[in-house]
Amino acid sequence: MKKLILWDIDGTLIRTNRAGIVALVRAFAQLHGREPDMASIEVSGRTDRWIISRMLEHHGMEPTAHNIHAILEGYLQLLQGEIVARPGRVLPGVLELLETLHHRADVVQALLTGNVERGARIKLEHYRAWHYFAFGAFGDDSPLRNDLGPHALRRAKERHEIDFRPERTFVIGDTPHDIECGKVIGARTIAVATGNFTVEQLAAHAPTAVFADFADTTALLRVLE
Repeated sequence: MKKLILWDIDGTLIRTNRAGIVALVRAFAQLHGREPDMASIEVSGRTDRWIISRMLEHHGMEPTAHNIHAILEGYLQLLQGEIVARPGRVLPGVLELLETLHHRADVVQALLTGNVERGARIKLEHYRAWHYFAFGAFGDDSPLRNDLGPHALRRAKERHEIDFRPERTFVIGDTPHDIECGKVIGARTIAVATGNFTVEQLAAHAPTAVFADFADTTALLRVLE
């Protein structure tokens, strides 16, 4: 029986040195003539559309589909340049894990991320990791992180003709929102403290397992077994 492994991107697979946030701020400024105040806006574990909605509301603008789309398009045009200008990195153990799992017949890997799909592709192609993921659930599907899991399960069933049971589904991420998102679909949850939350902060949300990082790849593989 196959396992479904759903990976978050930012803070879990890669760190982009805030390239995405900088691109969002620049896109907003190009459209509205001022940089948005991001101090009060939570971004870790949120979707692109949720973040943009909060940016607009914070500055007294309606988060209409048109206004969100305009900022998203500007963001996507700027993102690649910011990734190049602000060098980031693939996180410890990640490429080895992706490659190992890619060759296992009992594993299906996909994405579960707040990034819109085009943004996810720009980021992961830059870090040579996009080819590991044939599908996923993205910020295009809903602005609410907890809505994304069912989209991932539906696409997994469409592609593999398998109803992945909760005990054989794993959501891997670096924020409490990733843990909550996994629990919504009954999945096992694996948290990693390579983002903006500590091991202790993540453990407080009772994931199935929590790691400081994935440098010890065999430790994560044992949990997946």
